[in-house]
Amino acid sequence: MKGLQEALAAGEKVRGTTSPNPPVGCAIVSADGNVIAVAGTSPVGGAHAEINALRQAGDKARHATAVVTLEPCNHTGRTGPCSHALAAAGIARVVYLTADPNPAASGGADYLRGRGVEVIHVPTEVCALQPWLTSLRHARVSVTAKFAATVDGFTAAPDGTSQWITGPTAREHVHADREKRDAIIIGTGTAISDNPSLTARNTDGTLRARQPRRVVVGKRRVPEGNLTRLGFEQYETPEEAMRALWETGARDVLVEGGASLLGSFFKLNVVDRVQAYLAPMILGGGRAVVEQALTPTLADATRFRTSQVTQLGNDILIEMER
Repeated sequence: MKGLQEALAAGEKVRGTTSPNPPVGCAIVSADGNVIAVAGTSPVGGAHAEINALRQAGDKARHATAVVTLEPCNHTGRTGPCSHALAAAGIARVVYLTADPNPAASGGADYLRGRGVEVIHVPTEVCALQPWLTSLRHARVSVTAKFAATVDGFTAAPDGTSQWITGPTAREHVHADREKRDAIIIGTGTAISDNPSLTARNTDGTLRARQPRRVVVGKRRVPEGNLTRLGFEQYETPEEAMRALWETGARDVLVEGGASLLGSFFKLNVVDRVQAYLAPMILGGGRAVVEQALTPTLADATRFRTSQVTQLGNDILIEMER
């Protein structure tokens, strides 16, 4: 479908910049089949993807097709309804990939049909939207648990060394992913012992254009000088951190450890996705991914679905979903 890949790419490009709004992409295809505008949602308070695309297209939007990754909204918030703007611009056809599950914003498809616009729903799993959809469904932040480990399940050697388990290609992927997240969460133990930067960096060490919020969970005081480059937030419990992040607009968070904190999030049954970076290395002992047993029996273990497997240099990234 003309405009489909462009709309998907536009949504992915703005991921991490739009929360609490969804990262939507829109492409407008002229009546003669040319893509004349491509845009994503602006940061909160700015225009939605459809409005940005309509502004690019101008008068050429008349009789054109709009391909949108999420059903155009039908409510007035900080901005006006996108469904109304599409109809007013003379769009002849709207193709949307994901129905809007938000009762306050849905109904755009019906509004457009009522104004004589052809509306087609092409159900498609839009990767950029999945964390936002999860957060909306559970009324909390969407949680991804991330770790790097040897194939036998250790994140550090018996002497505590952990840099580097994975190679440079995997680490570059981690930094690109961090830039798309609203926040990164670690425990006080990791903050104190490792003093990680938790920044999203380029291969030359410079900071990427966008940085996630840095969050530490635990009651222990983080020594002065740790994590001070961009500042950080601290909460005593995972529940407090999740609540504060949700209330301040975060929707997509990455929990990077350590083992005790990861275990706490798994115990709370709030881990929606897992990113397991696995290195072709055997240690036979050391620090485990999770510090404590989560269940006494295999039958009660939480099952995840493998959604994607990616080779990153000599390492493998396994991505899983609930």
